[in-house]
Amino acid sequence: MSKKNIFRALLLVSTVVSLFYVPWPIVTAWLKPVPNTIQEQLNQTINYGFDGVILYVDVAGKPPAFYAEGWHNTEQKIAAKPNALFKIASIDKLYTAVAITKLVGINKLDLNKSLAYYFPELNGKIEYADKITVKMMVQHRSGIPNYTNTPNFWNNPTQNAKEALELIKGLPASFKPNTEYEYSNTNYLLLSMLIEKAAGKSKFDYITEVILDPLGVTNTYNSIKDINLDNLMSGYYIGINNDIKTTNYGSMIATAEDVGIFLRALNNGTLFSGTENKIYASIYKYNHTGLIPGYQSIAEYHKNIDAVVVQFTNTTDFSGYNWNLSEISYNRIIKIIEKNNSK
Repeated sequence: MSKKNIFRALLLVSTVVSLFYVPWPIVTAWLKPVPNTIQEQLNQTINYGFDGVILYVDVAGKPPAFYAEGWHNTEQKIAAKPNALFKIASIDKLYTAVAITKLVGINKLDLNKSLAYYFPELNGKIEYADKITVKMMVQHRSGIPNYTNTPNFWNNPTQNAKEALELIKGLPASFKPNTEYEYSNTNYLLLSMLIEKAAGKSKFDYITEVILDPLGVTNTYNSIKDINLDNLMSGYYIGINNDIKTTNYGSMIATAEDVGIFLRALNNGTLFSGTENKIYASIYKYNHTGLIPGYQSIAEYHKNIDAVVVQFTNTTDFSGYNWNLSEISYNRIIKIIEKNNSK
């Protein structure tokens, strides 16, 4: 066999092998024609393998729309509820960034002061603590290692900030401060501690005072310890048969509507006064996603259609497979809204 034919044979074999490993459900979901209605898309989303999905749609000039499909609790066959509580995971970083902004606005915090300035006891325990600023932590440019990436964290989560911080004390920095970007939950753990120190109250009490109460939202909570668990949508992780909603990862809890109301106010600026808009715009973003075992969420404002869309799905894995499917579902819903708006 000539070298050219050998090459062709190897190419054919490699192509066949690569096709075997293609995530066809993702490809199929992506290629399928976008349906005409949101409800049709939610039906498809459940067919992707999610136990349940909740959707909140707020298009300016129209009443908010509420959707739910699948199961609130799969074992008990309780249908999904549009007003169910959900673990919003990293979406709560938006609330933290707003709280930091508020404290900077009243001169109780300085974005350019160092971590060691506010917590001198961390000098020598967190590398570069004297050079890492508050702003760097907000923007994930501190280089502080991520405590949720430490071995076995998700199987045995810490129960408080002190335990979580112990996981990364003494570890080398991922990079010198402000030289790179690396998403780290430790940044926001420290910012939460800083809010409490500056405000003189718990972080959630401060968030309630400066965000939740002014917005008039009443279905946002600090943790699963503060709610009736029957109202919390069940969470499922691929490969684990049981509902894992009682596992406490420290996430805030909210309805899709509460998140949507907050996100609208954040993006249109009504959440702020004075110089706060300018401060926030200089430090953080306006949309966010969230992912912890059993719970993944997307909360975004879409300027071109003046719409806030919040999607919750309650079946996860950490390989990215379910996340990709949730993003496909979300993006298709946005296309449906865009199409309807153009009519």
